[in-house]
Amino acid sequence: MQLHIFLQASPASEGVSFFLPMILVLFVFYFFMIRPQINKQKEEGQFQSNIKKGDRIVTNGGIHGKISGIKEEQVILEISNTTKITIDRDAISREKTALVSKKK
Repeated sequence: MQLHIFLQASPASEGVSFFLPMILVLFVFYFFMIRPQINKQKEEGQFQSNIKKGDRIVTNGGIHGKISGIKEEQVILEISNTTKITIDRDAISREKTALVSKKK
């Protein structure tokens, strides 16, 4: 005995209505998740390239200090009068000078 399965062709309008919610979800995902992250990365990159000697910063590890020297990809961070460390520019989280001026 043979079993035959017949498939019916679905109209084209069902295909569009099937993909529309997926496209809408991707659109919302892009504008609420991906785009803000890209903007944040641009701002951080711009901030890290515009730092200058004397700026007070906070590193990703929570170390507070003042920049006493700048190299290509690294900065020399003065933690106290006698303690200086070298860190990568990517490790700089935010500028403390701007945070203090905003609070006042």
